Amino acid sequence: MDIQGIISRLKEGNERFVADKLDGKLQDTERRTELTKGQQPHTIVLSCADSRVVPELAFDSGLGELFVVRVAGNIANTSSMASIEYAVAHCGSKVIVVLGHQACGAVTAAVAGGDNGYNLNHLLSHITPAISASGEGASITDVVKKNAELTVDELKNRSAIIGKAAAAGDIKIVPAYYNLDSGKVDFL
Repeated sequence: MDIQGIISRLKEGNERFVADKLDGKLQDTERRTELTKGQQPHTIVLSCADSRVVPELAFDSGLGELFVVRVAGNIANTSSMASIEYAVAHCGSKVIVVLGHQACGAVTAAVAGGDNGYNLNHLLSHITPAISASGEGASITDVVKKNAELTVDELKNRSAIIGKAAAAGDIKIVPAYYNLDSGKVDFL
């Protein structure tokens, strides 16, 4: 399947999810057995760790279709980037979706500022560029979307593996926004 076909498949799966008409394909014993031989997920999703955002459901995907990396704020830190590099280099994935979402707690905490302890402060520092780029008084939604867009650039610029694959047209990286209330994913 080509890159545009994969993106269309994701959009169609999301339409089924929004309409409460999940098809539940590729989730049976036969599929599990098939996947013991290896994986070739067509899409990598860098998603927030928020329990309300479940990429496999949001895109109505089966086992082995998505390589999901979850971290609060869907940030590109060393570990999340290394996981994505693995899927690009070894699994043949063709699309990376950076999936921000409505009412993101990590973005809200980053915008609020303050001392959240060493580890959380470090994680939230990855969101600071999106706050700055969004401008004073920007809504949380605007910052979430800007964070997804800037993370696309981070993946290209901070990873030789991802950057080369994107420059060669072997992979497409797209920012997206998940609406908690409707389940709809907006590709930005």
